[in-house]
Amino acid sequence: MSGGNLREVAAIVGIGHTDWPQDYARTRRGEKPFDSYGYAAVALKRALEDCGLKAADVDGLIVGHMAYERAGELFGISPRWGDSAGAADGVVQACMAISAGMAEVVALVYGTDQRSAAVQYGGPEAMGGDMMLSYVYHAPWGLTSQGALYALMQRRYMELTGSREGDLGQVAVAQRLWASQNPHAVMRKPITIDEYLASNYIAEPLHLFDYCLINDGGVAIIVAEASRARQLTDRCVLIKAVGRADMNEQATTLKPRLIDFYHPAHRLAAQQVYDMAGLGPKDMDALLIYDSFSCHVLYALEGFRFCGIGEAGRFITEIGIGPGGRLPINSSGGHLSESYMQGWAHQIEAVRRLRGESPGAQYERCRHVQYISDIGGKVFSIIYGR
Repeated sequence: MSGGNLREVAAIVGIGHTDWPQDYARTRRGEKPFDSYGYAAVALKRALEDCGLKAADVDGLIVGHMAYERAGELFGISPRWGDSAGAADGVVQACMAISAGMAEVVALVYGTDQRSAAVQYGGPEAMGGDMMLSYVYHAPWGLTSQGALYALMQRRYMELTGSREGDLGQVAVAQRLWASQNPHAVMRKPITIDEYLASNYIAEPLHLFDYCLINDGGVAIIVAEASRARQLTDRCVLIKAVGRADMNEQATTLKPRLIDFYHPAHRLAAQQVYDMAGLGPKDMDALLIYDSFSCHVLYALEGFRFCGIGEAGRFITEIGIGPGGRLPINSSGGHLSESYMQGWAHQIEAVRRLRGESPGAQYERCRHVQYISDIGGKVFSIIYGR
């Protein structure tokens, strides 16, 4: 099933976000200027200004990390259609709503105060225990943190493929170099591969630089029906294709991650998104991969067949993923160095790169950007284009 009826039905016309470095500095000083809703409201205001729309023009609303009704109330939006979702599924849902005629202009809005609220993603009070049952099932063994789970996953990957820690180091070093060119990034000091290898383990074989940031902030994206989008702005970015595949069997025991590295779902989502777009991996000018941990990049490259299984480290070395390389990956710095907005900031970077507004080189020839996420048993992919 190609899902071709969603091909280019919508486009992104506006983007906005809070000042992540400033947000981070404030929380480090013990300040808390906003809660999740406040960060989201700032981002939404900026996204609407970016495309010249007002809240009254929005007839669809998707929110992340917030209560939908409360968010709509605070934003002054009572839409014809709305829901709560994550970043990638939010984009897919917006396309579906527009295709079905349920909405014409959809605001996707995310806000988080995860750092200032001291949200725990591991330990006895781990966030999401009721929803992510793997936390509950593995609690008797103390295995409740995402870092520990991905450390197990990466160790198995290394044993099977012969991959070395330096392969992950290439990801961290390249993304920090991208971030050094990005004024929106929280961590902008470049690191070397030697500094990476000398850094502390958090959960071996994962080093400090393999972990994402934890910071407050907000993101907003305005999606419009394609013909309406072209009337609104000549900077609109088409949502050319979307794909999704879930791995629910034994998901609560972590089998899709620990045994298969999500590859079965990668292949299904890849077929959907490439068939819908009429494109393939070689057509991508830039790649954005959900990177709560650096190892996501290796698994996604192999699962979407940018390279063969076990070849991601060599592929990265040969092709280059940092500034000056042939395939920019997470060219804003990603979750590791720019900001941890749980996939939402990656959509912002896709738009900037296609508009020619992204910091760094190479964006001038950029025509197709792909986003990939593989978390919680679900794989999503989106191809954006000019």
